[in-house]
Amino acid sequence: MEQRDVLVIGSGFGGSVMACRLAEKGADVLVLERGRRWQPEDYPSVSQQHWLWDEDEPEKQNGWIDFRYFGDMSIAMGAGVGGGSLIYANVSVEAKPEVFEQGWPQAIRYDVLKPHYDTTGVMLNVQSLPDNQWTPRTRLMKESAEAIGAGERFRVVPQAITFDPDWHDQRDDPYDYRHSKPWTNAQGRQQGTCVHCGNCDIGCPVQAKNTLDLNYLARAEQAGAEIRPLHHVRTITPLSGGGYEVLVRDLDARCWRRIRADRVVVAAGSVGSTELLLRCRDQFRTLPKLSRTLGHGWSSNGDFATPAYYGDRTLSPTRGPTITSAIDYLDGDEKGARYFVEDGGVPDLLGNLLEHLGQEKRFLGTRLGAAMLEYGEASDPFAHMMPWFGQAMDDPGGVFSLARRWYWPWKRDRLKLRWDYRAAQKAVQGLADRHQTLTDATGGKGMTPATWRWFKNLVTPHPLGGCNMADSVEQGVVNHAGEVFNYPGLFVVDGAMVPRSLGLNPSRTIAALAEYAASQLTR
Repeated sequence: MEQRDVLVIGSGFGGSVMACRLAEKGADVLVLERGRRWQPEDYPSVSQQHWLWDEDEPEKQNGWIDFRYFGDMSIAMGAGVGGGSLIYANVSVEAKPEVFEQGWPQAIRYDVLKPHYDTTGVMLNVQSLPDNQWTPRTRLMKESAEAIGAGERFRVVPQAITFDPDWHDQRDDPYDYRHSKPWTNAQGRQQGTCVHCGNCDIGCPVQAKNTLDLNYLARAEQAGAEIRPLHHVRTITPLSGGGYEVLVRDLDARCWRRIRADRVVVAAGSVGSTELLLRCRDQFRTLPKLSRTLGHGWSSNGDFATPAYYGDRTLSPTRGPTITSAIDYLDGDEKGARYFVEDGGVPDLLGNLLEHLGQEKRFLGTRLGAAMLEYGEASDPFAHMMPWFGQAMDDPGGVFSLARRWYWPWKRDRLKLRWDYRAAQKAVQGLADRHQTLTDATGGKGMTPATWRWFKNLVTPHPLGGCNMADSVEQGVVNHAGEVFNYPGLFVVDGAMVPRSLGLNPSRTIAALAEYAASQLTR
């Protein structure tokens, strides 16, 4: 049977950091990732294939994004080597220092995490949008903040994107990939610079987006770590002599494998890690001593979007980085609601499809192919739309558990989320109202989505909690370093351990917490 020092389950912002730092310290590290290892030519934005992941039949459908519907709450997650970095909007921002003043273990404070925030900024090559590359959305954000007397709250956000300071949108065919400048990053991987093509969330074709496979995971592999894609972990079992045995499904070979390791790091994301541990405790009973708080304290991080229409103004949200700027209301001065307003971009799926078809052999060189390429490049279907984005500091009102299926009443195996919208209502409604105020102040026509107005339904790409960190097993699932209470050598290091909403994009904080956990583990 295969034996390793460290087994890391998942390769997102928690797993990639842990794999990198433990491999650098000489540990024999194996990373198991349920999704594929993506190459630029395989991205959905380029190939027009493999869009979705199916958790029920991952052998048959193991695409780019895992979208889960839980009634009033839906959750979007990345599937692939690099985890959530594949689908996130590149924003790499630190949480507010005051966030850490309550709800966290005593050891976790902003000043403790600050050096790790700095380290992640270097590893992810975090930059800000150059002044000469502001998009129409960026300018609208600044204008709207000033129009309501909140100009001091506006700021351009830091992003894990590599920009070319010489690029500008007045050059010939500015968004063409040929304008991307090749460069080699600190981990020896080839990348390009941003050409504002707008495909951040569905795969940057020029690799200007600094996804984890290009930095942390690349460094981990240089230090000797092995990454195995299409390996889906199902159970974790403690061994009598120490360490753990993991049962994993090889989705490519369609067979089961067992792997043993001295230490296991669960880093499958807020939903994935919580589900795995729930199954180990309540379905397969391999980890019966897990905290009774497992699954509790889950937060959507208050994600919300409001579309607005500007009939006389061209905003072209399909061009430029997905998010470029923010208006910061996290101080709670506005009736106690805390939120972070952002501009939003959307990929031009139709334009991408036309360009893809125009380059196929059957159309290449034909008049129809030329027309497809022309219309694809000129496509701007949402020219006058502004998608207002943002996150809000909601209360953790979600509880994950395993439920019985009606046709298998003796079997608890269906993941269920009980989410109380009232825990998010004050914060999210404050954000929604602010979107409308900013729209009105700049001459637009906004509409709060009916799914929220009528049904209080939300969608989040930033789930947090479920395996919350705390100072005791009565309060949470893991300690300040991510080690699971009652199970030495078993860790949860990802968004699942974040015990409260941050009110802004959480990726940088998750990575900083992972850097901290790795520093504790390697002492």
